[in-house]
Amino acid sequence: MAVIDAARKILDLEGPDALTMRHVADALGIRAPSLYKHFANKMAIEAALVTGAMVEIGEATHAALHGPGPGSPVGPVGTVGTVGRVLAAYRARCLGHAAVYRLATQSSFARDLLPAGLEDWAGNPFYVATGDPSLAQAVWSFAHGMVVLELDGRFPPGSDLDATWRAGAQAFERAGTTR
Repeated sequence: MAVIDAARKILDLEGPDALTMRHVADALGIRAPSLYKHFANKMAIEAALVTGAMVEIGEATHAALHGPGPGSPVGPVGTVGTVGRVLAAYRARCLGHAAVYRLATQSSFARDLLPAGLEDWAGNPFYVATGDPSLAQAVWSFAHGMVVLELDGRFPPGSDLDATWRAGAQAFERAGTTR
């Protein structure tokens, strides 16, 4: 949809403060009141953006469950285990789409605006990879923290982040086999 495409472009290029109804309307070449025919308010546009981001992350991590192959993101984690593949897919998707990732995970976004079951579906690969709901949350927490720290440039210069991701994946793979 053109409205969401325009909103995502603004978010990616100018950040969340630039995401206003007026700015989206201007990008589409329409007047702001016309935009209200499609979306009730800015929050509705943000909900559509977050929904799209969660679907994209979920699709990437669900695909990673099926192992390496054409189009499967093995990425820099470099492990052959399921947890490693899910983490690699998550990392690649989130780092590649930082602005919408931050909107989806770091804002005070109203979760009740998301389609029912979307969060569970998007998080399910972490559960499938670990077989344990608590371990799945721990893996996602590791992944989220790593992505945010990587986006913010918070690791010391010269850090081998691929090795850090690999170490995390291997630790979680071991934790899953020792249960």
